[in-house]
Amino acid sequence: MKSSSSPKLQDLVFTRNIGIMAHIDAGKTTTTERILYYSGRSHKMGEVHHGDATMDWMVQEQERGITITSAATSCQWKNCQINIIDTPGHVDFTVEVERSLRVLDGAIAVFDGVNGVEPQTETVWRQANKYQVPRIGFINKMDRIGADFAQSIESMREKLQAPVVAVQIPIGSEENFVGVVDLVGWKSLIWGSEGLGDQFGVEEIPEKLLPEAQRYREELIERVAEFDDALMEKYVEGQSIEAEEIRQALRKGVLALQAVPVLCGAAFRNKGVQPLLDAVVDYLPSPLDIPPVEAKDPEDESKTVVCKTDFEEPVAALAFKIAADSFAGSLTYVRVYSGVIRQGMALLNTRLGKKERIQRLVKMHANSREEIGELRAGDIGAVIGLKLTATGDTLCDLKRPIVLERIEFPDPVISVAIEAKSTADQDKMEQALDRLQMEDPSCRVRRDVETGQLLLSGMGELHLDILVDRLLREHKVKANVGKPQVSYRETVEGSAYSEGHFEREVGGQIQFAHLLLEVKALSNGAGLVFENQLPVDKPVKREFIKAIEKGAFEAAEVGVLGGYQMVDIQVTLKDVTLRDQESTEMAFQVAAGMAFREAVKKLKSYLLEPIFSLEILTPEDFMGGVIGDLNSRRGKIHSMEPKSGLQVIKAEAPLMNLFGYATDLRSVSQGRASFSMEFKQYQPTPPRVQAEIMAKLGR
Repeated sequence: MKSSSSPKLQDLVFTRNIGIMAHIDAGKTTTTERILYYSGRSHKMGEVHHGDATMDWMVQEQERGITITSAATSCQWKNCQINIIDTPGHVDFTVEVERSLRVLDGAIAVFDGVNGVEPQTETVWRQANKYQVPRIGFINKMDRIGADFAQSIESMREKLQAPVVAVQIPIGSEENFVGVVDLVGWKSLIWGSEGLGDQFGVEEIPEKLLPEAQRYREELIERVAEFDDALMEKYVEGQSIEAEEIRQALRKGVLALQAVPVLCGAAFRNKGVQPLLDAVVDYLPSPLDIPPVEAKDPEDESKTVVCKTDFEEPVAALAFKIAADSFAGSLTYVRVYSGVIRQGMALLNTRLGKKERIQRLVKMHANSREEIGELRAGDIGAVIGLKLTATGDTLCDLKRPIVLERIEFPDPVISVAIEAKSTADQDKMEQALDRLQMEDPSCRVRRDVETGQLLLSGMGELHLDILVDRLLREHKVKANVGKPQVSYRETVEGSAYSEGHFEREVGGQIQFAHLLLEVKALSNGAGLVFENQLPVDKPVKREFIKAIEKGAFEAAEVGVLGGYQMVDIQVTLKDVTLRDQESTEMAFQVAAGMAFREAVKKLKSYLLEPIFSLEILTPEDFMGGVIGDLNSRRGKIHSMEPKSGLQVIKAEAPLMNLFGYATDLRSVSQGRASFSMEFKQYQPTPPRVQAEIMAKLGR
């Protein structure tokens, strides 16, 4: 099964591009550390709580014991090259999961054996559904008090609507967890309490577990028979079914997104990781198993270009992450879908329409690099020295311009004002902020039109804390930082028409544009929509239409109430007046901005505030205090249910009332309650609260 030294397309059968995803503290990084150790990639198991995990290499990660940025590595297992991306579990860094899942072929979803499906698990699961990523599940922490395999499986079915099927069941529970029953191979795998889990015994299934194991195996065979006609025939006729037949049928189900095999273990106790690696090889797709990626023609977006996983095809690659490197400068992580990228070759960045020269290519192992000569279709690696490329850009062959689907990033919901301590620090700070934005597309920087302050925006308090820490420590900027502020949005009620007229001499030439726009309100969450409703008998150059859309959307960046970004609005182009030689893109862009602002002034505007979903775990004794505190924060409680001796409260509350919530919750529960939160949506701000916000802004 070994691949030959000269690369052939068929060698990709032995490649897996996978991600490890989960809620914070489910054990993703610990699982990755064990994978690297057992595969021989590392010779020491790093521990998150010791701050020496290979994949958590940033100082901020080591100090906080959490994953902040997705880290890439690779290892070998059973003739397979496994490229792994370990993703963060904290909701503030969900963008890291988004861009990783966009380029991966498969994923391991890690679950806490005590808590089952947690809020951020639901978020990453939805992201994996969006990109149609085949998954396997790993129920971790089976050695913890309260771990429940059956309940975890049930929570996956209920909360994720996932087509899960157990391929293992645990032997023992909590501190007596010693191994697993392999339902496919019909054997027990037992790990001793000594050593680092390198060795495990293969034994008969314990007598007392046989009825449960037979029930689960019956479920497994019944399920996989759906994916293979020959197997279904055998099953109906009551014939015995071989382990390899089950694996092949289950693989078909996984690739079709109709099955999620679930395994279990205790990564921290070094139990169950080797079978997980076997499952990666057995069930998750190779680059040849995924459908060819479809791209668009940049000249005509209605045309689709199919990018096959083939070394002979023209190059098609997606830049999915930019990272700063103290030695190499800028690292651009790419997933190659077609062709081969070689050192020295020139590729086209289709967003900019400019060429980028490939200087050096590397494979990453956390923050260390291994220089290579080429990246082939199916590979994930990094390019050193690209100057213009940003996250989500397509790099392609000069002779075949294409645009791969861009990665969508959420808007930030919280900001801090930041100013350099001296004029000398100003340029340094602006360069550092540009660098942070290049690396992290969920971080935004804008200047407040009223105060002139620079505002740094992020996805939550922790995200902002990390960004500021990196700015001060990594980029050595001396700056004053304000308190976190909520990023509101603005929208309108009703609809209004407005004309935009621009006629001015610029550089000795008259520039002219005249247009009619309609601006109307859309439903909550619709964003900004542009529609061209020009009469059929009035052909207008596509460049002018694009300029009008750009002008209107730029004007929507600053609302009339508090200068916040405007959303949930449709801009409809109704009419234009053209003049030969005088009508220009710039003129139409300016006219559109003027028309949009005038239309908005005719309408009633109001503020939208970010609302966050909360899941609070509290002992019964403190329920009253927790609920009272939530009510004081304008919180709405959706449900309360018992779980493992605690009460689970599901609620929502506006972000403006959640600052410092962690401290207050500890206070009302004597430190025994915990919570997780994630952004849900923007909702209209109550009139009284809006009046208070406007008063603070001096409006």
